[in-house]
Amino acid sequence: MVSLPEQKSTRGGGPAAQHCEPFPSVTVDASGIVLSHNAQAAVLLSRVAVGAALAEVAPGWLAEAHLRQVGGAGEGSPAWADGRIGGHRVKALAVPDRNGAVAWWLVGDSAPASAARELARERARAGLLQELSCELLASLDVDRCTAMAVRQAARHLADAAVVVGTGDGCTFPVTRCTTDGPVAQERVALDPGQLPGLAEALQGLPTVSSRWTDPRQVPPWAVPEGFVGDVADIGSVVVVPLPGHGAPIGGLILLRRRQAAAFTLAEESFAQLFAARAGAALSVARSHSRQAHSTEVLMRDLLPPSLGRVHGICFSGGYRASVAGERVGGDFYDLYPADTPTAETVAVLGDVCGKGLEAAVVAGGVRHALRALVPFAADHTRLLTLLNGALLSSRRTPFVTLVLVTAVRQDARVRLRVSSAGHPAPLIVRATGQVEEVRTDGTLVGVFADIEFRTAEVALRPGETCLLYSDGITEARGGPQGDVMFGEDRLRAVLAQCAGMPAEAVTERVQMVIAQWVGDGPHDDMAVLAIAAPRDNRPTTENQPADRTTTENEPTGGR
Repeated sequence: MVSLPEQKSTRGGGPAAQHCEPFPSVTVDASGIVLSHNAQAAVLLSRVAVGAALAEVAPGWLAEAHLRQVGGAGEGSPAWADGRIGGHRVKALAVPDRNGAVAWWLVGDSAPASAARELARERARAGLLQELSCELLASLDVDRCTAMAVRQAARHLADAAVVVGTGDGCTFPVTRCTTDGPVAQERVALDPGQLPGLAEALQGLPTVSSRWTDPRQVPPWAVPEGFVGDVADIGSVVVVPLPGHGAPIGGLILLRRRQAAAFTLAEESFAQLFAARAGAALSVARSHSRQAHSTEVLMRDLLPPSLGRVHGICFSGGYRASVAGERVGGDFYDLYPADTPTAETVAVLGDVCGKGLEAAVVAGGVRHALRALVPFAADHTRLLTLLNGALLSSRRTPFVTLVLVTAVRQDARVRLRVSSAGHPAPLIVRATGQVEEVRTDGTLVGVFADIEFRTAEVALRPGETCLLYSDGITEARGGPQGDVMFGEDRLRAVLAQCAGMPAEAVTERVQMVIAQWVGDGPHDDMAVLAIAAPRDNRPTTENQPADRTTTENEPTGGR
């Protein structure tokens, strides 16, 4: 063995940490530059220095071994290399770091086998931490992430592991697992003070040594099913905090059977490193879960509503945002069902200025304003004038184009009153295949104080449909060269082929044709809303729950 005097280390840390390093050690980055070394390495490699190239201060065999570790050999590169340094036969053990650096431990041929095993154990622990980080960060689901952490802890650190998350003061999420058993997760009403060190761990306080914890004090809820027959069979227990980002995330409990060796100080220290990695990953997963929940709650009012049959009138909608992967944008539609079959149901389709989430928020505000103004829907001009005043007083001062429709079923027909506020006029698909434009027009809202509207009345016979659409449909560019506007004529031709189809089939057909037209090219937000008189004579008192709305790449099926 290479016999070296103990000197002060250049790697940092207190004297105790320095004297725990029994062999020369050199840490080298992926480019071959020495990052740090201890005093023993300075004696063995007389020219070693931080910032020096390993190839200039170490023998060639060691420099070549380092290149194999970092230069593409990957996991297939051997952990050990050997050669001579200053007349001594030396073995070098590579311990890769997660940042790409490699710590080389230089061991003489006469080194005790126990020391070599300890170095191998150190390498295995470093690999375990790296594996744990990769596994945990690959999942942003809190329960799945917790299950991974407790399973790894039970397999590599103890005979059983338990993770206790931060609770509400009365109940706490508890995840348990034995070495070979399944993971069990439940919420438990417990007192953290029952287990010494747990209350402190949940507050992020330092770990209490296992020598100060009586295994007989472990409460039954902390013992996984199938671990032992009795609490008295527990040999040793360690409670470690799970630190998060800015606040503790929970506590990790490690249990060993009585016949197993007690936890050593080195094992407790490694358990803290393990818990630090697990706590960081759990903190990220919990933060993502909270953000996702908040986004979902806020998104509910922005998403298009579900549509179906209301008082004998069929409604169907479809939406595709301009941004791939988004579910909302500046186009919108909404439905406000009447309380009785003889009252008018209100439907609206519109387009606010802008795109993306900001435009969707504005659209959501317009929809809320319309909902409040529904009692005035008998007079379209009054409703739109009130909406215009509300938008003019808004700090965002958005402008909006929209089509307002009130619909009521009378016998087999559906009577519509339609008003356009600067929006493309709806199209009527007659049972004969003829396509007509509703003669309505008006001023867009949210810009001018003085506005005018013309309301048209339309009757739909059974099998006929009125289609409301945004200009994102007719202005969509595509075709063979990707630069031709779809236009109203093509839309009329598509609708002529939809004569007699149910409302759901009409919106699905229009969406499918537009999707084929634009392909993968850029496009504006696109929305369609179909109102149809059904062919059947189902009673008008029916108010059928709506089917889910069609969004991008999610066409509804025909009825």
